[in-house]
Amino acid sequence: MPYRRNLQKTTPCLAHLSHKISPVGPTVLLPRGLGCQIVLKAGTGKPWALRRVRTIIVRQRSIDRCLCIRSRETNNSPGPAMTSFECLTWNIHRCRGRDGIIDPKRTMTVLIDLLETSPVDLLVLTEAEEERRPFGAILDLDRIMGETGLSTGHADPSLLWSDDSHGFLGTIILHGPRLIPQGGHVVDLPGHCPRGAAVLTFHCEERPIRIIGTHLSLGQPARIAQMRTIGQFLARQAPMPAVLLGDLNEWRPWGGLAFSRKIAGQDFSGPVRRSFPASLPFLPLDRALATVPARVADARVLTSPALRETSDHLPLWARVTLD
Repeated sequence: MPYRRNLQKTTPCLAHLSHKISPVGPTVLLPRGLGCQIVLKAGTGKPWALRRVRTIIVRQRSIDRCLCIRSRETNNSPGPAMTSFECLTWNIHRCRGRDGIIDPKRTMTVLIDLLETSPVDLLVLTEAEEERRPFGAILDLDRIMGETGLSTGHADPSLLWSDDSHGFLGTIILHGPRLIPQGGHVVDLPGHCPRGAAVLTFHCEERPIRIIGTHLSLGQPARIAQMRTIGQFLARQAPMPAVLLGDLNEWRPWGGLAFSRKIAGQDFSGPVRRSFPASLPFLPLDRALATVPARVADARVLTSPALRETSDHLPLWARVTLD
């Protein structure tokens, strides 16, 4: 093939790439902006028709820069500083196990054992209080905090539904020492059943992050109304990355309309992991979703015989990064 011989004579440095040149034109693409100069000549009546390229002249200095210098600079350039923390969300089904027995001691024991093997910086529990008013506590929170080293995010009484509660409408947020609390709010959400969201602000290595713990409704229209309410609340707050954690009751793998910018004012995104039912999970009801510049870099559902017997949901572990 004459065009290959011309290529080897004209640019010996590209002789090893000549097998990638097809009879109808070159298939090797070089990045722009590096001084690359390619002259194409065709053997037809049309002076620049891309047929049977016969000669390719490439400036030697540009090739050296493309293949050597740029690759070395890319490999050696330091990446931006990144902060990450690990979190866990679990719907404990008000301590009702697979056997139908309500046993808070069993739930706490399994939870503490889980946090010993998989320690996290943030814990969001849903269905962790009584179902009806005054939504009283059912867990020994002092025991959980004492054996895990976590602290309650509801130290401010205004973040509790009542004096008998440990959280807000069944949602309890606990945090480790890496997350420094900066305040928070509770948001009542519309719906047939009492629903709410605990919105807490933390500093993680001096970077602000907003945590939203909630348990959304089963029906999509209600979830859309609830996320609209959360989005309107966030729009009135100082801008910062947010992480949405809890039993979001969204089974669609693509996330559903409720978590889109159109409804919530910003896009909440994250991996999809199947967490329900615990005996044979096939629905991704429990989620960890984040808004930029935060990102859910990894997520997985934790399982064991004890976890499957303790609740109808499996816990979801996630790692969040702040770019």
